[in-house]
Amino acid sequence: MGRGKIVIRRIDNSTSRQVTFSKRRNGLLKKAKELAILCDADVGLIIFSSTGKLHDYASTSMKSIIERYNKMKAEHYQLHDPTSEIKVWQREASNLRQQLQYLQGSYNQLLGEEISGLNIKELQNLENKLEMSLKGVRVKKEQTLNEQIKELNQKGNHFHQENIELYKKMNLLVQENAELQKKVYGLGSTSVANTVPLIMHSINNEYILQVPTNLELCQPQKQKYETPKDVVKLGLQLQQ
Repeated sequence: MGRGKIVIRRIDNSTSRQVTFSKRRNGLLKKAKELAILCDADVGLIIFSSTGKLHDYASTSMKSIIERYNKMKAEHYQLHDPTSEIKVWQREASNLRQQLQYLQGSYNQLLGEEISGLNIKELQNLENKLEMSLKGVRVKKEQTLNEQIKELNQKGNHFHQENIELYKKMNLLVQENAELQKKVYGLGSTSVANTVPLIMHSINNEYILQVPTNLELCQPQKQKYETPKDVVKLGLQLQQ
């Protein structure tokens, strides 16, 4: 014989009502725990008896669950209430205006303006902020200068190496030019010695070049001798 269907209504007998409450409360708490474990859900259960006694269960934290519930309820309400959404944006705009005014006042105080109403403690705090800001600026400035000096040193070393290579190439070209001039003028010609540049290498790898401004191959020029005028006059006198 099966169990009869229970009519869901208030139990008049206080004793039976209390017994039923205890049994169903324990069953409800058990189901809440099983739901939280099996489904990895955040479960919060609050029960007040007819006598005002509290019975609760929370899978994580009752406070966090209630806060989450209130937040979700407020968002759901705002989505369905345009007036409430407008109020939220108005409140957000008001907060932003207040933050802007505060930041503008702080900026003016850092510039030395609007400080007439500050007391000694506020002035001291402002001075400390300025000193910290100045210290940070100096540190950044020193860091930037060191980076620029390092970069310039690297460029200087690079240019120095290029300069050395250029001097080596110049030295090679001068030697080749000297060999060509030897072939043209001959080994004993003094013009070769006059056209060969003097290259001095110092200990610090610094070079001093004394190179002719224009190096080129050319044919030797014939010298023209002019007869002195006195000799011509003397010959004429002897003929007379």
